[in-house]
Amino acid sequence: MKVKTRNLLLIACAVWSAAGFNILRIGVESYHTNLSMLNLLLSAIVFGVFQVFVFGRLVERHHGRIMGYEAERQYFYKFFDGKSFAIMAFMMTGGILLRGSGIAPERFIAVFYSGLGASLLTAGILFGRKYLEARPVIGA
Repeated sequence: MKVKTRNLLLIACAVWSAAGFNILRIGVESYHTNLSMLNLLLSAIVFGVFQVFVFGRLVERHHGRIMGYEAERQYFYKFFDGKSFAIMAFMMTGGILLRGSGIAPERFIAVFYSGLGASLLTAGILFGRKYLEARPVIGA
């Protein structure tokens, strides 16, 4: 199924927002016995690192790639490239194995998942903003 190229940004918004919300939810739920200023600060640091060095750059890279398509319509899955699908699959598998194995303590889940989830959700929101900026002006 093909969609208008700018709608790939909206698909990316939905995918990243859903993933971010779910990871953030897991992290926040784990905070029930781990709430402290230190843990909140650590979550903020995790958020900042991922936002600056990973997801902020990812949004810009994919926005440029998507808007660089010459054809007006693209397959809906082209909101990502192959490398990004592989990274997402690796992250999901790693997260499931980490939580399922019980290796990571609840404090780690609270701190890391809250920061990571907030950064993923922010990436989704940024894709949504890029979508709104890419929309044609009505009446122009």
